[in-house]
Amino acid sequence: MISKLASRLTEDQWRVIRYIAVGGWNTVFGMGVYAALYWLYGEKVHYLLLAVPSNIMAITNAYVCYKLFVFKTEGCNVLWEYLRCYLVYGGGALAGAGLMYACTEILSINPAVSNVAATALVTMASYVGHKYFSFRKTTKPKSQPEDAG
Repeated sequence: MISKLASRLTEDQWRVIRYIAVGGWNTVFGMGVYAALYWLYGEKVHYLLLAVPSNIMAITNAYVCYKLFVFKTEGCNVLWEYLRCYLVYGGGALAGAGLMYACTEILSINPAVSNVAATALVTMASYVGHKYFSFRKTTKPKSQPEDAG
């Protein structure tokens, strides 16, 4: 039964499943990195400052996993792709904070529920951002036929 269902999924549907799986892995990875940094340096370094290297490592991990397992891009400028990935993450962080604020302060929704709603919306928007911006497939222009004259 599972193999029948799996055989019916399109490549785009598999990509979404891989995106969700990588997102789950990256959440665990990022939390683990932060916990390790806090355990190692928490008495010497402010806990918010430890979020900086933790986020850099988590976003880098996400970039590598998205590149290799989700979007499978090849032959592109890795630095620009990596920076575009950072832009999507930054935009997502700002959008998530704005959505949480709006849900909590304007709509009077519990902050925990607001966080879940904002995370769900930002996750969907981030997928689109990564697919069409961070890891967009670039097409090379077709070569023009040489002039025979």
